[in-house]
Amino acid sequence: MPAARQTPTTAVPADPAVASLSFEDALAELEKIVRGLEGGQQKLEDAIGAYERGARLRAHCEAKLAEAEARVQAIVAAADGSVALRPAD
Repeated sequence: MPAARQTPTTAVPADPAVASLSFEDALAELEKIVRGLEGGQQKLEDAIGAYERGARLRAHCEAKLAEAEARVQAIVAAADGSVALRPAD
């Protein structure tokens, strides 16, 4: 009986070098990786490494966006036009 094919998990190992990047820097690097992969000129091992780094960068960007969204949602405009933080739930 053939072995069951495993599907990759969505968890991406943390990378301190990626975690220290700003959203803008991570996005710029991710875009560069995507262009390189789309070009198809990399050796297979290099492409796999680039894809792995891209996955870490994508996860980092998604986390930064979620953090920013939570911060924006916490801001509530009062009727008088002043801005205040919404109390935590």
